[in-house]
Amino acid sequence: MTSPESEKRKVRLLAVTACPTGIAHTYMAAEKLAQAAEALGVEIKVETQGSIGAENVLTDNDVRNADGIIIAADKDVNRSRFVGKKVLAVGVAEGIHHPESLIEQVQSAPVQTADGGSGGAPAAGTSGAARGGKERSIVYKALMNGVSYMIPFVVVGGLLIAISLALGGDATAKGYAIPKGTFWADVFAVGVVGFELMIPILSGYIAYAIADRPALVPGMIGGWIAGHGEFYDSEAGAGFIGAIVTGFLAGYLVLWIKKVKVPKFAQPIMPIIVIPIVATTALSLFFIYVIGEPIAWVFTHLTDWLSGMTGSSAVLLGALLGLMIAFDMGGPVNKTAFLFGAGLIATGNQTVMGMCAAAIPVMPLGQGLATLIRRRLYSQQERETGMAALFMGMFGISEGAIPFAAARPAQVIPANMLGGAVAGAIAGVASVEDAVPHGGPIVAVLGAIGGVPMFFLAVAVGTLVTAITTNALIDIKERGNRGAAALATAGAGAGAASATGTGPLVPEPVLAGAGTGAGTAAVLTKAPAAPPAASGATEPQAEPEAATQAENAAEPQPELLAETAAAGDEVLSGYLTGQTVKVRLEAGTKDAAIREMAAMLATTGKVADLETLVAAAFAREDQGSTGLGEEIAIPHAKTDAVTAPVVGFARSAEGVEWGSLDGTQAKLIFMITVPEAAAGDEHLRILAMLSRKLMDTGFRERLSAAPDEAAVLAVLREVQ
Repeated sequence: MTSPESEKRKVRLLAVTACPTGIAHTYMAAEKLAQAAEALGVEIKVETQGSIGAENVLTDNDVRNADGIIIAADKDVNRSRFVGKKVLAVGVAEGIHHPESLIEQVQSAPVQTADGGSGGAPAAGTSGAARGGKERSIVYKALMNGVSYMIPFVVVGGLLIAISLALGGDATAKGYAIPKGTFWADVFAVGVVGFELMIPILSGYIAYAIADRPALVPGMIGGWIAGHGEFYDSEAGAGFIGAIVTGFLAGYLVLWIKKVKVPKFAQPIMPIIVIPIVATTALSLFFIYVIGEPIAWVFTHLTDWLSGMTGSSAVLLGALLGLMIAFDMGGPVNKTAFLFGAGLIATGNQTVMGMCAAAIPVMPLGQGLATLIRRRLYSQQERETGMAALFMGMFGISEGAIPFAAARPAQVIPANMLGGAVAGAIAGVASVEDAVPHGGPIVAVLGAIGGVPMFFLAVAVGTLVTAITTNALIDIKERGNRGAAALATAGAGAGAASATGTGPLVPEPVLAGAGTGAGTAAVLTKAPAAPPAASGATEPQAEPEAATQAENAAEPQPELLAETAAAGDEVLSGYLTGQTVKVRLEAGTKDAAIREMAAMLATTGKVADLETLVAAAFAREDQGSTGLGEEIAIPHAKTDAVTAPVVGFARSAEGVEWGSLDGTQAKLIFMITVPEAAAGDEHLRILAMLSRKLMDTGFRERLSAAPDEAAVLAVLREVQ
């Protein structure tokens, strides 16, 4: 008899899955990893970080006894608890597509170190698909971290300034101002505080994402200095671009200081005293004496250069001023153009300020319009910020576009500059005048603009150019990313096939992690010894015997149907019934499918307003497709158009194009609807249960083969 001590201990792994936009992919990745681990004889515990919150949380004992950790996430996951353990970090899609490969690779992954890095070389044989290429870079994550914390300051500050100007401001020779000592002057001052804090918040939280808490103070103080030109004798600060620079400098400076070996007695005070003081002092002085001086020099010489162009072509000067206004939205280049135009008002030349005034609102208006034109390209937070940007743009607050420029500088800044140049050029050729140093439609409404029709034409055309260009550039980038992902997946499959050495292998026709057996994500099988398919064939034909066996296996058993009938026709906590099941969906498009399913849900009497329900489902699709891949779609809506939670299921024989990333058409479609007022986490819980179960290939096959509503309910009863 073999003693327990002599038995080989099972490999124990931990995993964390997380998706920033929802929970479906979080749970799909978790289920795939669990299935793959079971098939490989590996113990695994998976923590999911979804919209519901963290579930199945890893304990200290779990980490202590683990042989490795897999992080399959598209957002930041705290790794400090994994110090000393082998950690493999990839995107959440890798957990769905290649779970077995990840389990193999983590056993030779680099060790997580206390400074947040990984010791040692990358795991041997680790492909780009599983390492590096799929995980968001630290630069991207840090930038997004700073932007997410900055957005509320932009919105609050900008809206308070706009409201106070609208309700308490007057157009004066010195600009659009609010009388001192009034209520609206105080509101305006509060808004200014929000704007003042915007830049250091951006810088501080970029640094925080790179090097944790010790980097927060130098990042914020550095950002404050970057935003205030008086520190380095400049009339304009470095703006949000300077904040990005100080954020990254602070973060990486702190990382470098952390690596310095110090005596044990000094270690406790390093993160709270030594590192913040040293990093803050070094970064601040570096910015003031090294970076700040060139900024001041550029500011002065740009002003001199523009002064020499006042007699040149109005179109050229307007385009140039528009480019400068749009470049950094409150930074030194923007301020140079603005102060140049404002300074000429006193000399009687109001046309230069007219060019600037037309360009000033284009950036926030353009970015806000872009979120309305192509909603699917933007997150919910970005769309909300877009609405605020539209409002700020009406009042000439160009900073409303900063969150977009900080998040996607390569796409947004060129689009802003193009729109600003167009607006400035049109205003220049039309000799638009502005009598006050301010911009935006509000100035025209209050009578400070000469040539109002052409002013509004310039703003409108510039806004449209910015919006269209922004969306085009974002779309090009997304297509490039999807193409790279497809090539990486194809390359990974080819590499696996060639590595076996057991004969020619071909991948099964399954996508996005669908396998043919429990726990498999990308199953490779021997190619049949048959002549090549005729030209035009797209899919290998199954052998008759195998097809018959699969059909028999999928056939629902009589005893299961009897059990279902005895238990009633309600599943998924009673929210899905025989009344909300359709085995043959008639619709051929996504919109039509949503309407058809919504009409089916309305037969339950729980839908108070069918059109509002449909509109809510469409709005959710605008946020991002609910096509999950694997021929699955789960449209959902949270709206008071339904009086109680209700879930429907429909099956499409031909499939419906749903915009799934894996390219498959949706054939198994669930629709989840819950009331707004009493929703809580109920729809998330249902979605989580479905996401897990739908990763079971056998379950999907049984659901596809169920001949009628009763059989569908019998299969769905498996969802727990």
